[in-house]
Amino acid sequence: MTANAPSILIIEDDRTLNNQLADLLQGRGFNTHQCHDGEQGLLSALSDKFDLILLDVLLPTMDGFSVLNKLRKSKHTPVMILTACGAEEERIQGYSSGADDYLPKPFNFTELVLRIDALLRRSLGLIKPQAQANCQTVDLLMLDRIRQGVTYDGESISLTPIQFKLLWILVENRHEVLSKPYLYQLVLEREFSRYDRSLDMHLSRIRRKLMDAGMPADRLTTVHGKGYSFT
Repeated sequence: MTANAPSILIIEDDRTLNNQLADLLQGRGFNTHQCHDGEQGLLSALSDKFDLILLDVLLPTMDGFSVLNKLRKSKHTPVMILTACGAEEERIQGYSSGADDYLPKPFNFTELVLRIDALLRRSLGLIKPQAQANCQTVDLLMLDRIRQGVTYDGESISLTPIQFKLLWILVENRHEVLSKPYLYQLVLEREFSRYDRSLDMHLSRIRRKLMDAGMPADRLTTVHGKGYSFT
């Protein structure tokens, strides 16, 4: 256990995935506690203090929604739902039961960590150490967060604050596909709606400006049904 590090409870019956999550989070400095069924997870969540709970839905003895409903009667620990159920009604049920975030399986581990960091920043005021970097350089592309400046091959590119934030996050997590729901929360600070084209519009304008400066179009891509990626 690491003193003063955030503590995360993992309630997941797939022991392989549970161990993978524990190893990943411990490697990033978090303290973890593992449970493999709903009743055990609820008991741990109620009896101990955790900064975040990762909660599967399809659990033995008690499903994740029942765990969450009982937990919310006495505790407000941030909860991220992890489930193979990708239907919209499952997501709505999770939020209605008091979940703070929802990530369908199979998920990208990088996105999972980013979402965990975002939840902990909101609940604990934590800032990721790596988020302190003020400049990023990838080949001919340079980003300066202090000046909100972007250049490609020495040519200055004018972006709005939202466009800069979107590009910064994509470049910071290059080669990873970041989902639209995650980017809506982090960049636009609102819930994702499949009828809302705002993020698509911002990305299209960023891509056009970068292409006008000479960057190949395939560096900033839309991955159909998944999200966006900078490669």
